[in-house]
Amino acid sequence: MANSYFQFKHFRIEQQACAMKVCTDACVLGAAADLSGAARILDVGTGTGLLALMAAQRNPAAVVEAVELDAAAAAQAAENAARSPWASRLRVHAHSLSHYAAAAPAPFDHILCNPPFFRDSLRSPDAARTTARHTAPDTLSFAELAQFAARFLTPAGRLTVLLPPPEMLHFEREAARVGLFVADRLLLQHRPGSKVLRHITRFGRQPQPATTRELAIHEAESAAYSAEFRALLGEFYLAF
Repeated sequence: MANSYFQFKHFRIEQQACAMKVCTDACVLGAAADLSGAARILDVGTGTGLLALMAAQRNPAAVVEAVELDAAAAAQAAENAARSPWASRLRVHAHSLSHYAAAAPAPFDHILCNPPFFRDSLRSPDAARTTARHTAPDTLSFAELAQFAARFLTPAGRLTVLLPPPEMLHFEREAARVGLFVADRLLLQHRPGSKVLRHITRFGRQPQPATTRELAIHEAESAAYSAEFRALLGEFYLAF
């Protein structure tokens, strides 16, 4: 059973009301996304509020907004934000992305998203967990996310998305249709040379040669965290 909370160095995530708990790959997304110069940041499908809180910590002057469809998760994310050192710069919206778009928010310099990604796999009997993990017409589709980003990113704005490799290929096609192109990829794997588990991909409006790098969570043939992983999460994990 997952813990009811996750303690970071500078904030605490209560997660008992959230279907999807804090996980390593989402923490990597929050720490690795290039948020330099971003004054307005949006976390789409915030869940516990993890990415929004990490963005607020990393960008001391940024205004960070978050959108979450599930009412219970949105309420818990708002509570996590309110208890953090950055409460005055964080706002959680308990809405669907389409409802939020209808309010015509000001453009964002960076949009972060760890979207639902199991498009065709077996559904969970837990409805909240299914919504969090699976794309569906009434939740958040890849096309909707790409279209929202194309509409609400600033001209130099960036979108960073976390997905498994097959789903990322699908999302890249949706993004290209609306004029968002791959700028760089971070390939996340358990150990050097092992299977790539997730892509963390940054998109921008200008076509350019995409760069690719790898990040191994653990050292080869060891349970120890890799030096690169420790450096990346050093400002967040208590263990480091």
